[in-house]
Amino acid sequence: MLRILLIRLREIGDVVFTTPAIRALRRRFPDARISYVVEPHAAPIVLQNPHLDHVIVAPRLRGLRGAVGDLRLGRALRAQRFDVAIDFHGGPRAALLTLLSGAPRRIGYDIAGRPLVYTERVDRPRALRARHSVENQWDLLAPLDIAGPSRSHDPVEMPLDPVAAREIDQRLGTAGATPGVQVIVLHVSAGNPFRRWPLEHFGAVAAALAAERQRRIVVTSGPSEREAAARVTNDARQRLDPEAAGRILECGEFSLLQLRALFERAALFIGGDSGPLHIAATSGVAVVGLYGPTLPARSAPWRDPALPVKSIDAGALACRPCEQRVCAPGDFRCLTGISPERVVAAALECLP
Repeated sequence: MLRILLIRLREIGDVVFTTPAIRALRRRFPDARISYVVEPHAAPIVLQNPHLDHVIVAPRLRGLRGAVGDLRLGRALRAQRFDVAIDFHGGPRAALLTLLSGAPRRIGYDIAGRPLVYTERVDRPRALRARHSVENQWDLLAPLDIAGPSRSHDPVEMPLDPVAAREIDQRLGTAGATPGVQVIVLHVSAGNPFRRWPLEHFGAVAAALAAERQRRIVVTSGPSEREAAARVTNDARQRLDPEAAGRILECGEFSLLQLRALFERAALFIGGDSGPLHIAATSGVAVVGLYGPTLPARSAPWRDPALPVKSIDAGALACRPCEQRVCAPGDFRCLTGISPERVVAAALECLP
């Protein structure tokens, strides 16, 4: 039996972008045992993936504890006698685990300083290209004779958890979002300030969309940005009369599994280029994505083109795309240049 090891560490969106490749590997090798190494933060994306046999969650530890833990994990991987290891990440830790796995075929990107890690290297240009991240990671399947991906046949995926779905139904019902209303989700935080649209713009969009009686607005954020969600909620309510203000709901925080279930219930998602947008792409919800320093061509929802998607950015700027380390103009114009009016118009086009 062929044993395949996949490694993709770090961010939620990056893990989502590997899910079409997982499906393709299962299709190409239906009888293989496929295992996936992921860090805890993004583990819910793949824990219930139907094409995987085993998910290995590798905690991120620092210093000596981290080094000892990785060596222990490496020994455990070697004991499973993998035939092929694919490093979708390319970072130092992922490269080390790939090497420690002992797989005779180790596939990774052609990165300087790692000539001994991979037995087969795939070119990855350093320049930021207008090419989707799904395709960039799919390149690593070429040594296995797997043809290129299709959005229709190889979409990103994250299975709906039935327990989370019941929890979301209950929470929405308690908050007043009965099955007959349109739920619109605004995700107002992002992994870094380079992807964070101004909160007052979110407030204006929430208020405009809540004007319709049959809509309910749910504002979500990351665990460390609860205050941002509260500010958007309060701002939107202050722009509305009391009846309409009641359509801006407070539903608390959501786990990744609950977010996936929330998007399944929602009619529309609005948010920046962050993990929740990519989770939304695994559902059928209409998506309005806001792109600042990043390009829609790289990270817009990868799914059936028949599903509604609007990608909004500030257009051609000399500083865009960027590495998201320093804002050269100093004013984050790639984000502030996106007006609330454009987002509302795009949202109305997506809504039935």
